[in-house]
Amino acid sequence: MKSPRGTTALHTERLTLRRYREEDAQPLHEQFGVDEEMFAYSGWNPYETVEMARETVRRFIAGYADARSYGWAIDHDGQLVGTIGAYDFEPEEGSIEIGCSISKSWWGHGFASEAVREVLRYLLEEEGLRRVTAWCASDNVGSIRAMERAGMVRVREEKDGLTVRGKTYDKLHYEASRPG
Repeated sequence: MKSPRGTTALHTERLTLRRYREEDAQPLHEQFGVDEEMFAYSGWNPYETVEMARETVRRFIAGYADARSYGWAIDHDGQLVGTIGAYDFEPEEGSIEIGCSISKSWWGHGFASEAVREVLRYLLEEEGLRRVTAWCASDNVGSIRAMERAGMVRVREEKDGLTVRGKTYDKLHYEASRPG
């Protein structure tokens, strides 16, 4: 594996994936912390209050000192539209897990698959990881579509593997591997 660079700015045709800034806390709270649909399948809401959003952003910023820390705010034309990060690095396997959220007002624009595709490229080609994994609830059609459009492949289905707020879903596992 190559020496990691961590969270660096990435660009696609329509998006800029950048490091978090302190001023991201308020829009993260407003776009992700208030609407239950934004965390319906994850069960966690690090943006529930403005203070929680501030603390989450501070943790991301502090994490940038670690070259295996990957956390991006997703911008479209200067507006925060989502988040994407990679975590649970497994050095022996050369693998890492990713997660992405797009603000509900931007659903259906293809931003999730565009951001995931770019992060996959970066992690596999530039960071030299062998495998990137992700998962979602079987009812989460938007996430399924985004991962598959980004080139991830479903490798496993875990029957009743996810329970969120009293509701149980099958848990779908996806991955992408470095070519060659």
